[in-house]
Amino acid sequence: MHLNRHLGTFSLAMVLAQSAFATDLGEVWQAAWRNDRDYAVARAAQASAQPRREQSAALWRPRVALAAGVGLGSSETEATGAQFSAPGLGTNSGVGFSTSVTGGTATRWTLSAAQPLYNPERRAQQRQIELSLGVAELEWQMARQNLLLSTAQRYFDLALAQDTQAVLQRQLATVQRASTEVQDRFRLGAVPVTDTHEAQARLAEIQAQVLLAQNDLQVKRDRLVASTGLPAATLSARLPLRPADPTTLGPLEPWLQRAQDRNPGLRLRQAATEVARQEVGKFSARASASVDLVAQTSREHLGGSGAYGSAGNTASNSFVGLQFTVPLWTGGYRNAKQEEALLLADKAAAEADLARQEVEQQVRASWLNLSIGSERLRALTQGLAASEARLEATRLGQQVGHRTTQDLMNAESDHARARLALAQTRVGLVLERLRLDALAGDLSDDVLRAMDGTLAP
Repeated sequence: MHLNRHLGTFSLAMVLAQSAFATDLGEVWQAAWRNDRDYAVARAAQASAQPRREQSAALWRPRVALAAGVGLGSSETEATGAQFSAPGLGTNSGVGFSTSVTGGTATRWTLSAAQPLYNPERRAQQRQIELSLGVAELEWQMARQNLLLSTAQRYFDLALAQDTQAVLQRQLATVQRASTEVQDRFRLGAVPVTDTHEAQARLAEIQAQVLLAQNDLQVKRDRLVASTGLPAATLSARLPLRPADPTTLGPLEPWLQRAQDRNPGLRLRQAATEVARQEVGKFSARASASVDLVAQTSREHLGGSGAYGSAGNTASNSFVGLQFTVPLWTGGYRNAKQEEALLLADKAAAEADLARQEVEQQVRASWLNLSIGSERLRALTQGLAASEARLEATRLGQQVGHRTTQDLMNAESDHARARLALAQTRVGLVLERLRLDALAGDLSDDVLRAMDGTLAP
């Protein structure tokens, strides 16, 4: 029994010592911003999207290509009935020409350049690339807001776990004292043996709760350590003294409108819908035709020997002009792709409508919870005060013999539950306001830093 009392006192002292050196929420956020692995992935994804800007611009720049080849070739040429004329030789009709190169060396090269002038498919592709940049930016914003929210959640989870352990440790110390007093009074014959059994049962119950609280505290601290990289031995959190002032909440409609306009998730869905619509445009009949400004020069040479001795053929060509291209038949491929793109665009639009509905419901729920937050806190505060008065009265009554030890332990338990309920409600309202800010796209690191001034010293 004495050993349990010393352990309880030591654990309580450790909790109070940690709270004396509590870590600020802003400090925890800075550490999470640098260390969190999920956010590191999102940051890398956002950076990898930046080269797409150059891809978009490059779609309308000239394409220059050089093709060259060398190999073995043969050529047989025969012409009859030709007319030949040359200075000093006159004109002759019925002339024949024959050339022959067998297994000669063939070389060819072509230098070409093309400048797109009209290409709806490429225009749609450019629009998709530009939209994908916006998608990457929105995904990064969502990851940042999720990290802000999850950091606050982990921080206050740790604060609640610390407070729960502290309350249970105080309750354990009280029950241990009461159990000792009951044992002493039983030996004097002042109380029945059933009181000692009840005290031992309540003591075992509280000890089990303390062990669970210690495990929960370790789990909550480990989660925050994994996200922030801060040393576990020095990591402690503070509970909020008060949630946000409900008078600053304002009416519901502006919150709904801000969420519709600025919520990163909704904007992401809208961008995905636009990307799907551009995919439809890539395979429309109008997008199939294209006009390019083309310049090309080429040379082919075949040299060797054949049936008439050594021979060589050389051909050079150059061309500058406009090139019009339209596919006449693709085996149904373009039609099938367009049909698929139309269905995917409908799916993206339906997902955007669903997301809009879900965000609206979430905003309404958060706003309603916050709008009655002050009433809830007032009721819980009054309940805590009443439980404190009851506990004092029960303790006095137990000393004079009007209340049993069981009555005192029940009052202690009710008082502990009232205190924890008030702390949990305060944390819940603080997190609810952060969720509402995130839904409206307003959550930022400045919001978390400003909260440090509202936390318990």
